[in-house]
Amino acid sequence: MPPKNNPLKLNPLQLRTLTLLQAIARIPGAAVHAGNGEVSISQFPQAHGDHFHLGDAVVAGRDATGLYNESVWNALARKGLARADYPRQIVLTVDGLGYDTGDAHEILRGGGAH
Repeated sequence: MPPKNNPLKLNPLQLRTLTLLQAIARIPGAAVHAGNGEVSISQFPQAHGDHFHLGDAVVAGRDATGLYNESVWNALARKGLARADYPRQIVLTVDGLGYDTGDAHEILRGGGAH
């Protein structure tokens, strides 16, 4: 469900992708934190069947298609939320890290056994 306040009018795929990128940025060792508050991500999770793990959360593979979609990366960059160097890395800006996607509870499900 989109957030009540989506000032940049991100579409559902962009929102899901940004949610996942924000989650990756919070996993120790999964991203490089710059001194300016930005985070560089160059390693992306691979699905195990129909899901993958992000830290202690489990994510359905269908919610992650934007991680491997150049158009989604470029859209996030156009809106100032990221700088994209597809497919090598994406840098989340301070705005990207702080953007309320409203999706975290929907797609980041509690972890458990792998």
